[in-house]
Amino acid sequence: MRAIKTIGHSNQAVERFVDLLKAGGVALLVDVRSMPYSRRFPQFGKERLAKSLAEAGIAYSHEGAALGGKPERGGSYDSLATRPAFQDALDRLIAAAHHTTLCLMCAEKEPLDCHRTVLVSRRLAERGVAIGHLLADGRVRPHLEVEEALLARGGGPDLFEDRAARLARAYQARERAMKRT
Repeated sequence: MRAIKTIGHSNQAVERFVDLLKAGGVALLVDVRSMPYSRRFPQFGKERLAKSLAEAGIAYSHEGAALGGKPERGGSYDSLATRPAFQDALDRLIAAAHHTTLCLMCAEKEPLDCHRTVLVSRRLAERGVAIGHLLADGRVRPHLEVEEALLARGGGPDLFEDRAARLARAYQARERAMKRT
């Protein structure tokens, strides 16, 4: 299986964005935004983006209904991740990654500021999928590095918790912080 990549469109020109995807070998962009439009950056609206990608030979798919990061009031990413539609979408991503290089896209530039990492990539990594985050400067940051940075925010190792428990706690803290901004 090929690694699944992620990217945030941020405020980039669409040409630069497409260049980053091409440099990453991406053949399919999977949009995980609940609302696939941007008032501030209309070039990343669903239809315009799909057209720009098609001109570059990159396919487009929208999975925001299943993989979007908008929990109901009082809900959490943990609750979203248990929905059958979410699990089915992860299965589709994993199946597609066996024959194509795909990239999950949302708006936020930094992986830890976005549900594509805190919700979706986390669950893919738990299933053993390799994840690489395409950064605006052209580098690829392995998901393990992102998780280590997340753990470092919460202080050092805990003698009474294993890495998985510390990581779960760190992801929950990151989600709470994201909701405040």
